Amino acid sequence: MIPNGYLIFEDESFLDSTVAKMNALRKSGQFCDVRLQVCGHELMAHRAVLACCSPYLFEIFNSDLEPHGISHVKFEDLDPEAVEVLLNYAYTAQLKADKELVKEVYSAAKRLKMERVKQICGDYLLSKMDSQNAISYRNFASSMGDSRLLAKIDCYIQEHLLEISEQEDFLKLPRLKLEVMLEDHLTLPSNGKLYSKVISWVQRSLWENGEPLERLMEEVQTLYYSADHKLLDGGLLEGQAEVFGAEDDHIQFVQKKPPRENVHRQLSSSSSGSLSPGSVKQPCKQEWKYIASEKTTNSTYLCLAVLNGILCVIFLHGRSSPQASPSATPCLQKSLSFEAKSLDEEPERLLAPMHYARSGLGTAALNGRLIAAGGYNREECLRTVECYDLKTDSWTFIAPMRTPRARFQMAVLMGQLYVMGGSNGHSDELSCGETYNPSTDEWAQVPELRTNRCNAGAAVCELDGFMYVIGGAESWNCLNSVERYNPENNTWTLTAPMNVARRGAGVGIYAGPKHPMEQLKQWPYYLILVPAQRFSSRVFGKLFVVGGFDGSHALSCVEVYDPARNEWRMLGSMNSARSNAGVAVLGDLIFAVGGFDGNDFLNSMETYDPELDEWSACAEAFTST
Repeated sequence: MIPNGYLIFEDESFLDSTVAKMNALRKSGQFCDVRLQVCGHELMAHRAVLACCSPYLFEIFNSDLEPHGISHVKFEDLDPEAVEVLLNYAYTAQLKADKELVKEVYSAAKRLKMERVKQICGDYLLSKMDSQNAISYRNFASSMGDSRLLAKIDCYIQEHLLEISEQEDFLKLPRLKLEVMLEDHLTLPSNGKLYSKVISWVQRSLWENGEPLERLMEEVQTLYYSADHKLLDGGLLEGQAEVFGAEDDHIQFVQKKPPRENVHRQLSSSSSGSLSPGSVKQPCKQEWKYIASEKTTNSTYLCLAVLNGILCVIFLHGRSSPQASPSATPCLQKSLSFEAKSLDEEPERLLAPMHYARSGLGTAALNGRLIAAGGYNREECLRTVECYDLKTDSWTFIAPMRTPRARFQMAVLMGQLYVMGGSNGHSDELSCGETYNPSTDEWAQVPELRTNRCNAGAAVCELDGFMYVIGGAESWNCLNSVERYNPENNTWTLTAPMNVARRGAGVGIYAGPKHPMEQLKQWPYYLILVPAQRFSSRVFGKLFVVGGFDGSHALSCVEVYDPARNEWRMLGSMNSARSNAGVAVLGDLIFAVGGFDGNDFLNSMETYDPELDEWSACAEAFTST
């Protein structure tokens, strides 16, 4: 078409063809006039193209004293693969990055001031966010100083705090434990107002009293909520005894600590300045922020907050104060729900604890002993393995696993111990497995699972001699696939999948009349799956479900399924709430080992006697059986 005598033609293929050719020239190094040196890798490009996409590089090129020569730009803190992704985007307008590389691409885009790419990467992370990675995503967004991304992540955390609080990243956060005493006629304010008062108290402790944050977290801090609605230091109750440990089997009387000295330290001229009684100098860059909180019980609160720039968990428990006011002399009161023990009574000896506190561990009975392997605590994912001897009530170490792992499954097959999959705490889920030979005290590798998976179920069927690994999760996605291990030919094969994908399910084998919760097709027996976050153990022809997490707190309750009657009933509760604990059957007893009680990782153990319908953590009760 030629309007007004002008020739107008639009070649729709020209742009795509041109950018493809330019990118090919870049990759071959032709006509390139800029070299990007990224952590020892050299990437060639054309300055005109990069200047159009990166304001950061535009400024560098614009200030180059030799604009016609070859520019050298050096980056020591960027990922070469991420920079290559950005170069491809600059030439093709297509952003393609593996999911594991998205954070590095974001970091490189931030450095090069490529705001559009930052936004796209941030939105991608948001689309992949769930309860397991929310904390790590928030830490990343905070390190990048991205207020938009932080705001969206914080909104997600506010809606899913209880789910997030059970995840590994959350459990590793530093924590502040507060016990707040209340007058009988007072109640704690709403969550937001309550934690603004808590943050103010922490600030006073850090700046007025010279108390480091780490010191505050070493032990439970006792505070007092006064009649004029102020949160005061529990040290005002100087020299007075208090009743503490409302969740213990007996009342403990502990002596109050003396109040903190209100010291205003004079700092040297090289530090941030002096703190005078009249004015407290606050760091200008450290963040103090309340993010989210939940009231888990009538008097217990859980909060996620940023204290002095550190992401922290705050546990707060409110209870009635035994005194009328901080200055009054408190009188000791005994709760009607507890019985005080005689001071002359011999204390009961508890079962020997493990050397390491562990959650997400594997447990099994092997040759009359209890094995506890792997798991994680507040510092790391473990590969150590401990062995419990019933006769001596003692734990000893055996050979450690080759790979640190948690949230995996353990089973005994043909006299050997097998561990499969799980997570090592640093990368995606594992597919590797290993087996332990008790006669040589050595671990050896076994063929990898066909699918990486953690939080899977596992069971050994005596009818066919195979081991089954069921469900679990891969890259946050629940699985319905089932793999079967044949020890004779040392191979894994896929069987019929479940109808429902699931992770964290307990597993038991039942060869009796039909009444399973889930049946796998063409099997000569039935697989019973227990809802996620509960751990099951089949013993004496019944299925026991022990502890777990109900979405708000760790559980101590126990249920049993009787297939003959097709019914569930409640049993006696454990002495400690335990989620992600290890459970195994040894002799005539069920053992619950380790786990997380909502506040601490546990190294303790307790046993269940079906005849007495009782759980006991005492060695005397155990040896009497």
